[in-house]
Amino acid sequence: MKTESINRKLQKKFGDRVKAELRDNCIYLSGALDSWDDVVEAGMTAATKNSRCHVVNDIVFTGAEPEPMHMPSIKDEALEGDSPDVLIIGGGISGSSVARELSRYKLDILLLEKEADLSLGASGRNDGEVHPGVDLSKGSLKHKYIRRANHMYEGLCRDLDVPFKRLGQYACFTHKSWLPFVWLYAMKRRYIDGIEDTCIEMGDAVRKKEPAISPDVAFALSSPSSGTVSPYNLVIAYAENAVHNGARVSLNTAVTGMKLDGGRIVDVYTNRGTLHPRMVINCAGVYADKIAEMAGDRFFTIHPRRGTNSILDKKAGARFSSIASVVGAKSPGKTHTKGGGILHTAHDNLLVGPDAVETWERENTATDRDSIERVFVKQKITMPELTERDIITYFTGVRAPTYEEDFIIETGRRTENIFHVAGIQSPGLTTAPAVAEDVAKYVADKLGAAENESFDPIRHAPPHLAAMSDDERAELIRQNPDYGVIVCRCEEVSRGEILDALNSPICVPTVDGVKKRVRPGMGRCQGGFCSPIVTKMIAEYLGVPLTEVKKSSADSAIVFESRKGGR
Repeated sequence: MKTESINRKLQKKFGDRVKAELRDNCIYLSGALDSWDDVVEAGMTAATKNSRCHVVNDIVFTGAEPEPMHMPSIKDEALEGDSPDVLIIGGGISGSSVARELSRYKLDILLLEKEADLSLGASGRNDGEVHPGVDLSKGSLKHKYIRRANHMYEGLCRDLDVPFKRLGQYACFTHKSWLPFVWLYAMKRRYIDGIEDTCIEMGDAVRKKEPAISPDVAFALSSPSSGTVSPYNLVIAYAENAVHNGARVSLNTAVTGMKLDGGRIVDVYTNRGTLHPRMVINCAGVYADKIAEMAGDRFFTIHPRRGTNSILDKKAGARFSSIASVVGAKSPGKTHTKGGGILHTAHDNLLVGPDAVETWERENTATDRDSIERVFVKQKITMPELTERDIITYFTGVRAPTYEEDFIIETGRRTENIFHVAGIQSPGLTTAPAVAEDVAKYVADKLGAAENESFDPIRHAPPHLAAMSDDERAELIRQNPDYGVIVCRCEEVSRGEILDALNSPICVPTVDGVKKRVRPGMGRCQGGFCSPIVTKMIAEYLGVPLTEVKKSSADSAIVFESRKGGR
């Protein structure tokens, strides 16, 4: 491949400040720019359609100081000398699903997550849509996995006891003149690209199912196989089932470096000791390129992309039961996408978003007012009655795309015993079940692992009283009176459910850890009434004073001291 044309384009845009060079079938960019948007644009300019030729963007961004990686405060020797067969780096959807699929084999599996809980990165900060793949073209890894994985969700979520709903998705159009072109597109997707349920529905038919859809919608591209899942519940369920089948999980554990010998990783350094794995699987999300660099195998670059979602009250969820967005409507401000969509969540709230904004900060999940307003301006075209007054909370996640906008699912190019599962952004949640199967089979074959005959695919979630009938609740309370004590009134979460969360296979005894598992604090008041009770229950469970209970990590104190008695 020649780089002359790439350098001509770069010269036209950036003068002599940026250069491209082809090495090892990768395009390496060098230079310095003071605008992050320009750094990203240079990477996009250099990207090609060759799935094996990736952009390694070494342009220095001079507009801000480099962002240090967040490190756990824990430092000990708990893992010193550990020698797992497989070391998985990253506790998001990729890492947890691969761990579970690998537990089908007789292997010693250790999953490391640098945060205090699983799914604290992009895997727990997305809209939870199970995509149909209608916007993906053949030839990409995203397209390769999307339909196979989409069809796996009913069985997977039944086995892992995770809420999942087939909602259907509408890409809405307000100009009827576009109908012939969109119909041709739908037929191509259906009969050539394998998205077999794609069809056209006229506006009146759409509004019959969704009365809140704008009267301006003339027709919609419909994808009935689209669905919704609770992303953080799925990650936790995957990891718990992996542990049930013999895998291990180490939270608050960050990889800080590696030692290579003869093209193999022999030592992995962490804040909790040095490990000696036979195989490393890189599922590190926004830090996947940094882990690849530690392993002497960097052939791609992650450029972070922020996305903000708003969660609306369940009363808003009751007015809209699917997924929809108007195509072609512009959002104000400079973003990568057109402003997300409207989605009825697995827990019956309404979610609005996300937007997509390029950023140099890999871990900054602060939420900007502009992001929320931008998305609502767009989505009120889809659903006019949408209102910010129904927002009960909002959150921002940071995606991990490559410049090629596709996944990297392959063994190391220079380092023998590493496998990369990188560049996993949308539809990465959807494709995870199929990707995990393939990665696990490759690694197991590489290590010569036999099947685990005792593998159990079933994971049982704690009882969920809010979804039970009165008779079912009464029987559960008869067996255990703790289920009759309601702690969270908004979500109808009982004391028994909170104790179940604290006794789960991967116990995270923090307020947010309990919240993610059984939902106290997820309702309208956002924990205003129940969080003090949950905090007290955690203190009692751990046998510690309230001052030692944390919101999420070791650095997030809730109570600093007692003020009783006027001290």
